Amino acid sequence: MIAQRTLLASAVLSALASLSHSAFAQTPPDATTSDSTATTTLPAVVVTATPFGNDENSEILAPTTVLSGDELRNKLGNSLGDTLSHELGVSASAFGAGASRPIIRGMEGPRVKILQNGMSILDASSLSNDHAVGGEASTARQIEILRGPASLLYGSGAIGGVVNIVNDRIPTVLNAKPTGDAEVRYGTVDHMKNTSLSIDGAAGDIGLHIDGNLRDADDYKIPGHADANDPGSASGRLPTSFARTNSLGVGASYIQSWGHIGASVGVNDDRYGIPTDERSYITLKQTRIDLDGLIKEPFGGMFESLRFKIGNTDYKHTEHEEDGTPATDFKNDAIESRWELTHKPINGWRGTFGIQTENSKFSALAADGSGPETVPITKSDSIAGFIVEERDFGPFKLTGGARLESVKRKPQDDALVDRDFTLGSYSVGGLWTFTPGYALGLTGSVAQRAPAIEELYSNGPHESTGTFDIGDSNLRKETSHNIELSLQKTTGLIRWKANVYENHVKDYVFGRTNGTVNEDGIADPAGEFTERFWSQGDATIRGAEAEISYNLDGPGLSLRGFTDTSRGRLDNMGDLPLQPVTRVGGEIGYRQGPWRSGLSVVHADSQDNLARFETFATPSYTQVDANLSYTQNPSSAMPITWFAIAKNLTNDDIRLSTSVLSDVAPLPGRNLIVGVRTSF
Repeated sequence: MIAQRTLLASAVLSALASLSHSAFAQTPPDATTSDSTATTTLPAVVVTATPFGNDENSEILAPTTVLSGDELRNKLGNSLGDTLSHELGVSASAFGAGASRPIIRGMEGPRVKILQNGMSILDASSLSNDHAVGGEASTARQIEILRGPASLLYGSGAIGGVVNIVNDRIPTVLNAKPTGDAEVRYGTVDHMKNTSLSIDGAAGDIGLHIDGNLRDADDYKIPGHADANDPGSASGRLPTSFARTNSLGVGASYIQSWGHIGASVGVNDDRYGIPTDERSYITLKQTRIDLDGLIKEPFGGMFESLRFKIGNTDYKHTEHEEDGTPATDFKNDAIESRWELTHKPINGWRGTFGIQTENSKFSALAADGSGPETVPITKSDSIAGFIVEERDFGPFKLTGGARLESVKRKPQDDALVDRDFTLGSYSVGGLWTFTPGYALGLTGSVAQRAPAIEELYSNGPHESTGTFDIGDSNLRKETSHNIELSLQKTTGLIRWKANVYENHVKDYVFGRTNGTVNEDGIADPAGEFTERFWSQGDATIRGAEAEISYNLDGPGLSLRGFTDTSRGRLDNMGDLPLQPVTRVGGEIGYRQGPWRSGLSVVHADSQDNLARFETFATPSYTQVDANLSYTQNPSSAMPITWFAIAKNLTNDDIRLSTSVLSDVAPLPGRNLIVGVRTSF
């Protein structure tokens, strides 16, 4: 068997020399320590996006949040940003119902990497807030959020954090019989109809998977007027806020005792409105093919496993004018590969090293072939090597990681210059378990990011945002110096954690606006586009997060409270744009037999710390949500759960400081969601 595994591993390495699996397993043990004589056993959660973590204390060195099960279903929204918007340190870009991306600790866009099963989504959502994420949360088994320095291992696009959508499209275990989940839900605020299905099975040594989702939502209701400063603006419903999404994924893998190898295909087909005066809309199509493999003990010696992955994406979305005329086509043909070797302990050190590559061809061109190019056809190539190591020294744990990356941008326009960037990133962290269940951690990191294609080469109108974007091909790489101090209690009925961090970013890239222009970029007071330049300046982001919970996953009464705050400023240039506000929230839940219920309240402060070119100060708001569910035959092989979820119960006019549409597009008003789901 050793010889067989060695030959197989050698063949894979030679044929797939730049491939890998980018998901790392973390399996914390069940917690059995309580604050008193009682014993609480909570289910283990596998966090696939962290390199280490055999115990819950390790979250200090890789701060993570995992949404799964009923918690994920209750928080599910029409977009990824909406679903995660109340998590610790996370806010949303909120560009209508169809497009909302997570913002982590005040960093957005190309600084937050969106993954699916550990590999980059490879869509265009990092380019602009009006672009939807090419991944579906409704069919996910869990969603992971990785904050802080540990995320640097995923590349320069993860300088602010990582969100990983886990849907298990490539099976890794053989099920004795088919298993799955199905759900149907309806929402009153937008007449939303959503149906999702996920099934896993096996045929001999072949694991099989299929998942799909259908969502149809009309323009949503709003509490007051669309424009906060115009009582004559639309009311009742927000024009062009509809969202229709379809997704389908299938996968199969060959599974043996030595590991597995498999492949999957996923398709997304979306159509959603842009709630601005232009009333444009976007149609999006994406086809994704993935290859995944794991070989255990590949050489029968010092290595525990060889992991490899390839992801290929064919992405296109078109921005349409109100009458349906195509305005701009955004395309991205990309392939990513990642391979890694995990070695057995060497003098107490355990770790992983590997290589990651990405190649893409991106463009944003006028649909009719004429007019200025919003983003010219540009090829990007990157290759990176990374390593992460960890060792225990009694109650102390030391971890370190490094990544060296080369990024090349090559526009096909001869008038534009090619750019090459060499990026070096590293982190060092220490963890002190000063008493069982309590730990103190300190981490420091340096992470570098290459300017994105649109930041370098944009030079044309962007219909959906109403901006005429102008890049700067001379932009320098960003360099972030981050330090974070964490204190955490991880066992017992009562658990809590607190994080404080400071991030100094040299040559931070941001967009600034300057008057109006016409579609040719010529200054015009009556022009339909706002001129936006990509600029740089040094920035500092400081923040703090805290959370406390009681019996969060057990029967009976459960409680949770949290608060988070961050402030980003450009040195000698005022505040960063689109910064999150200070929030305080609380949840109360109760579980008894087949019944589950919960109530949550989140209060957000007003935002008047504006960038020099921002003009709208968002008011404070309080959002009240509730949920109730009843499960028929909870101990049967096919339980049926009936549920009701109420969002924004007080019908508050909610406008997010992190949204570029905060003054003209509030969040939906009171919404009652009812539905039924089952598992088998």
